[in-house]
Parts: sequence; structure tokens; C-alpha cells
Amino acid sequence: MWNTLYIFLYLSFNFISAYSILKSDTCQLQGRFKLNGMYQDGDFILGGLFHVHFFTVFPELSFRTVPEQPYCEKFNIEIFQQAQTMAFAVNEINKNSNLLPNITLGYHLYDNCVRLGIAFRAAISLATGTEEYFSNLNCTGPPPVIGIVGDPSSTPSIAISNVLGLFRVPIVSHYATCSCLSDRKKYPSFFRTIPSDAFQVRAMVQILKYFGWTWVGLIYNDDDYGIYAAQSFQQEMQLFGYCVAFSESIPHDNNNRKIKFIAGVIQASTARVVVAFSSSSFLIPLMEEVVLQNITGRQWIASEAWTTAPVYHTPRFLPTLGGTLGIAIRRGEIEGLHEFLLRLHPSNDQKNNMVRIFWENMFRCSFEKGGIVIDGEEVKKVCTGQEDLSITESPYTDVSGLRAAYNVYKAVYALAHALHDLMQCEEGRGPFSGNSCADKTNLKPWQLVHYLQKVNFTTGFGDSVSFDENGDALAIYDVMNWQPSSDGSIRIHAVGVVNKGAATEMVLRLDEDAIYWNFETKNPPRSVCSENCPPGTRQARKKGLPVCCFDCLPCRDGEISNTTNAIDCTICPDEFWSSSNKDQCVPKEVEFLSYEDPLGISLTTASLFGTCICVLVMVIFAHHRNTPIVRANNSELSFLLLLSLKLCFLCVLLFIGQPQLWTCQLRHAVFGISFVLCISSILVKTMVVIAVFKSSRPEGKGAMKWFGAVQQRCTVLVLTALQVVICAVWLSTASPTPHKNNQYIRSKIVYECAIGSVAGFSLLLGYIGLLAAVSFLLAFLARNLPDNFNEAKFITFSMLIFCAVWIAFVPAYVSSPGKYAVAVEIFAILASSFGLLVAIFAPKCYIILLHPERNTKNAIMGRVTQNK
Repeated sequence: MWNTLYIFLYLSFNFISAYSILKSDTCQLQGRFKLNGMYQDGDFILGGLFHVHFFTVFPELSFRTVPEQPYCEKFNIEIFQQAQTMAFAVNEINKNSNLLPNITLGYHLYDNCVRLGIAFRAAISLATGTEEYFSNLNCTGPPPVIGIVGDPSSTPSIAISNVLGLFRVPIVSHYATCSCLSDRKKYPSFFRTIPSDAFQVRAMVQILKYFGWTWVGLIYNDDDYGIYAAQSFQQEMQLFGYCVAFSESIPHDNNNRKIKFIAGVIQASTARVVVAFSSSSFLIPLMEEVVLQNITGRQWIASEAWTTAPVYHTPRFLPTLGGTLGIAIRRGEIEGLHEFLLRLHPSNDQKNNMVRIFWENMFRCSFEKGGIVIDGEEVKKVCTGQEDLSITESPYTDVSGLRAAYNVYKAVYALAHALHDLMQCEEGRGPFSGNSCADKTNLKPWQLVHYLQKVNFTTGFGDSVSFDENGDALAIYDVMNWQPSSDGSIRIHAVGVVNKGAATEMVLRLDEDAIYWNFETKNPPRSVCSENCPPGTRQARKKGLPVCCFDCLPCRDGEISNTTNAIDCTICPDEFWSSSNKDQCVPKEVEFLSYEDPLGISLTTASLFGTCICVLVMVIFAHHRNTPIVRANNSELSFLLLLSLKLCFLCVLLFIGQPQLWTCQLRHAVFGISFVLCISSILVKTMVVIAVFKSSRPEGKGAMKWFGAVQQRCTVLVLTALQVVICAVWLSTASPTPHKNNQYIRSKIVYECAIGSVAGFSLLLGYIGLLAAVSFLLAFLARNLPDNFNEAKFITFSMLIFCAVWIAFVPAYVSSPGKYAVAVEIFAILASSFGLLVAIFAPKCYIILLHPERNTKNAIMGRVTQNK
């Protein structure tokens, strides 16, 4: 009941207040934010947002009374120098008769206390103005601010641009680097004098690439700046095949448990390099914990947001953060800034209360009689306002390394040049509708955005300032190294430069000798998940781990890798093979049965030995040609058989040596014809034995007249001629040719003779086999003839050897690789030839040489009588 009454009275009061304001034709400010700021009046006002305090303290909410305004703690003197740099730039422009003549610029700066809520309140205050009442409902005249320098953080810049971008209020940030802010559709009036994180990330990856650090940890702010930077960093790392060992976000609420967890992850990780995308204020709790746990042996890579932060340059951070490499925005020099900073004095104007807070923190005094608390300490010393800044040494008076402050300076001048160009517009030549110019008495923010996009000027330090189509500045960074100073603290030293080269590639130049390494070896650390795979090996991913974690497997035979960390091995061309180290392709060894090969020498010796034996037997037979043992069964056939055997032995030489066209064509032809001549001679001798035996019987007395010497010669000639025809047809249709075979042995080239036609070769062998089978059959049938005709037994035995050798030849030949297949064929030729030679001629030579008394007609005839 009472609650309902209270709500009714509250709504009625607000309605009456609003109605009275509308009736009075005056706008009244509904509320005022408690903000720390600095102010200077002028014809046109520039707004500014800076995080002059590190932390914001929000009061407890009771939900029963109007909450108190939040307040800020831990004054950042370095950032206050940036705010003063904006004031200096405005005053310098006002004194410049060539830039905005007859126009006075003013400024209105606010502290955002590193909080989105405070930054947004400050931006709204800048855009709407802070006057208690506003009666100009036609909105004529200049807006409360024509442009804003800031915010330095990405998340507030995104929020502010989302709102003020609707009205095309130009915003020029000096420190917001999120690559997302380059989206012109979302943020049409956002500009910045610091390069985008897209360039910073590429610059940092170039450093990792330079030192070969492929396995790194990642720490980032849990805000738009950190999240977008971390995403870009991980994507860029993947492009180069690098890996992130761990990725942890720093909480905004200084959660001690989370901070300890991140420190534990850093300690436990095998990554020796840690990349941190964070503002200095958010990183402080983590670094305090890292020092507390004494986590050393890590190479830190700092983003531009904390590379130059003096808060870490104390001796207690040296063991942990010494040797840090960081990306820093380009350093500049501003003439006259130091003197301007020293002339600062506080005033009682509440709009300039930021100066009073600075004064109290600088001189550890208080303007309040009761004293104040500064950084947890109660200060009762009274400030006079006349203290001397020239005797102090602090980041405020140090202008030797102006980086963020230099960006502020460029941002102010960019807005001033854009306004100057707008004021210099001549009617009829303007860029707007109908070639019109902006109304100088009723300036619209979007008109200034047009000129800001086209700004191009050079600072007194010699740097060119302009914006690309996305509102981004020229990408150039200094590479900084944290080195120990004589007093044990940390000093920052520039050791290189990274700038944008062709396309989007970043070009890195480092003075490696000037870098301080905080390791016992005084050398860059190794930070890899797996050591590089040397040439001759390839990477094999470890299951469940990033691509940087791998095993090194040797390339297979016939494959090589000639680079470090090869993903796959490359197959060598057909005529090449991998070296012993598998790092290059070398010509394959050409294999063939050569005369220098031990096996070739052995077979050649056996061939020549068999030939000599044949010659010796021919000499013996020729010398004893008139003896009965030689004349038996046609001595002419015996000599023909010895001649064919000698050819069989000699044809082996065509199989040895590097194959050539003529040797390939002759080897099988000579082999086939020689063996057919040999087998046909044996066949005819067998037929002669059978004919002689039949002629000794009454019923077969006329058998020999039909199988005389002429018929014997013709039979041998006809049988041999058939093989000659087979060889001629084979050679003319599909002649054997030299061939480099890669199939038998992959590591070698087997130089062999391709038979050309399988049918032709099969027919050649088949014909020899047919004659051998017929000879064996006839000799086998004639084996029981009387002893004086026992040559049939020797022929049977010789043909048995012949057939056994060539039957065994087939599987042995098929299963033998390379030159050994040729060796098997030669062995078959030699074995069958020696078998025929020994089985047929050894018994006769035995009688001729050792038992000549048995080489008589009487001896032979006597044995016949005895048998009867």
C-alpha cells in the first residue's frame, strides 16, 4: 500500500518537472557525473579522454538510496603527461598564425579511470555539454565539442563510437588498437594515430619468426582489445605453422584465484616465451604473482600497451621481466613540451580538479586541511600550489621517450588541420552537395569527418600524418628491450624497428648484439614443442597436440626431404634414388652382369673352360678319327655336336656385359639356334642307333639305306632351319631391346634385355624342349640295345640332365631379381652344355685315352660274341 503510494508520488513529481521544463522552452541537465577533468575555453572545443587513474572504486549498492558516484584511485602520472600534451598542442596551435588564424581552440579533458562506465559517462558529457540549462533549441552554432581525442582503450572506444558514430562525431584515438575498429561500416567516424593490432600482431609474429620461437604462451585482457588481439595472434601463428601452448585471459576483477591459476600455467608450461596483450593496469596483479612465485627463465613479449609502462621498471621486477622484448609505438620529440609541463600550477576551478589531484600525488601533500589518503597512506602536508616541478624527477617531466604522448600530439593536430581545411573552403568549390562548403557558424560533425579523412601533414619531428581508408595510421613500431640499469632498475632500450613493407608484410630490422637476454647463457632461449626435424626426416603429428608437437620419422627408401621440418617426403624421379641420409636424390646404381663382377668373371671362366674342353675333345676325336669308337654312329654327327656345344658355351658371353641392341638381338637367337643344332644332332644320333640295331636283324636289313649320311645331314639342317625361321620372325616383329627396369629392385636400375615378344621367346624355348623330349624318349626306348650300341644309354642320361636343368630353370629364373636372372639363365646354359658334353663324350674319351686296347673292332665284336 505504502510502496504504491511512494511510486505514484515519484512519477507525478517527475512528470510535473518535465512538463514545466517543456513549457519554459529550456532544456535542463537531468544529472551531472562526478568526473575528474581539465578545461580551457575557446571558439571550438576539443574533447579528450585519458585513463589518469588506474582503478575505479564503485560504492556498495543498497537499492534504497541513490548510489554515490564512483571514485578513482592510484594516479598515473605518465598518463597525466599525455593529457598535458593535449593542452600543450592546443596552446601551440592557438599561437600558430598559419593554422586556424583568428580561431581559438579550447579543450575539455576527462579521466576515464580505466572503466567503461566512467569513459562512457565522460564521452556523453563531452557530446552533450555540461551547461545546466540550454535554451537554443534550434541547435545552431558549434557543437559542445567538434572532435574527441581518445579513448585510449579499445572497449570504451567501441562503445563510444557505436553511439557518437551515429552523429558522425569525429573520434581520434591515440592508443586504441583493436583491429575491429578498422570496420568503416560500424565506426564511420573513428580514426587513430596508432597502428591497428592487425599490424602489431604481425610485428610480434615477425619477432617470433626471427628467433625461431614456435611454441609460445599467450596472456591477454578479457576485453575487446585483448580478445581481438589474441584471435588475430592465433590466426597469424597458424599461417606460419606456429603454435600457442596456452591461452589465458586476465580477469578484470583481480580474482586472486584466477591470477594464481594463470601463474601456475606459466610455470608448468614448456613454452619459454610468453606473449602478453594487456594494458599495464590489468597486468599488474599477474606480474605481482609471477614475482611472488619467482617464475623466471621466461622470455616475455610485451604489446605496445605495457612495453613502456614505468610501473614495471623497479628493481623487484628485474629478475622476472629483465630482457623483455616489446613493441612500442614510434617515439617522437615535441619541442617546448618540457618547459610547458614545468609551468603547470593548480587552480581552484573545479573543472581543472585533475591538476589538483596530480599536484597532491606529485608532492605528497593535500589541499584539504584535514589531509587525504594517497595510495593507502594518510597525507597531512598542506599543498601551497607554489611547489617547484623543476626539482622533481618523474615520468611527468621525462620527455625523452614520448610515444603515447606523441600520438596525442598528432591527434590534436589532425583535428586542427581538418578544421583548418574546412575553414579555408571557398564557396562553389566545396566538397558537399552543389559544391557547397560547411556553414562555419553552424558546423556539423560529419563535415569535419570528411576533411579528417583527407588530412596529410608533417609534424615538427618530421613524421608524416595521414589516415588510410579505414582511418588507420601508418604502421611503424620500435622494438624495445628491458635492460638492467646501474641502480638495479629496468631501463628501456630500442633495439630495432618494424614497419609495413609490401602488401601486408611487416619488415623487421634488429640489432641483435644490443639485446639483453635474462638467461644464464646470455643467448636467446629455445621455445619449441619439438626440436626441428633435420633433412632426411619428416614431421609426424602427435595425436591430440598442436601441429608444433611432432615426432621426426625418417623418409622411406626412394624418398627425400632436403629442408628442415618437412611435412612430407618427396619421391625421387624414376632414375634417381635417395642418398644414405635421405636428403638428396642421387642417380640410381645401374645393375647388370658385367665382366668385372665376380659372378660375371666366374661364369665367363666357366664358358671359356667349356669351350676349351669342346676344342680338346674335337682335337682328340680328329686325331683318332679312324678308330672304331669315333667312327661309330657317324663321326660327322659327333663333330657337329661338339661344334654346337662350343657355340652353346660361347653364346654365354653375349649375356655378360652392358646390354646393347645387337647383343640383345643375338643372345637368344644364338642360344636358340645353337641348342637346336645340338639337340637335333643328338636326335639324329639316337635315330641312327635305332636304325643300325634294326638293320642288324633280318627283317630290317634295308633300314639304313633310308637313313644314310645325306638324310642325317638334311634332318639336322631342317630341324635347325625351323629354329632360324622362328628367330627371324621374332627379331623382325618384336626384337629384344635394352631396357632399364625399375620394378625388380626399386633402389637400382636393372639394365636388361626386354624380350620384346613373350610368344616368340616361348616358341623358341618350346621348340628346344620339344626336340629334347623326343630325343629323350627315343634314347630311353633304345637303352636296352646290345652293349656295342650302348651310346643310347649315355644319350638318355645326357637328355635327362638337360631336361632336369631346364625344368629347374623356370622357377629359378622367375624368382631371381636383376642380374641374377641373367646369371640363372647362363648357369642353365652352362649346366646343360656340360651335361651333354660329359654324358656323351666322356665315356668315349675315357676309352680313347686310357683304354686304347678297347678301341678296336675286334674288342667291340668280341664283347658281342661273349654276350651271346
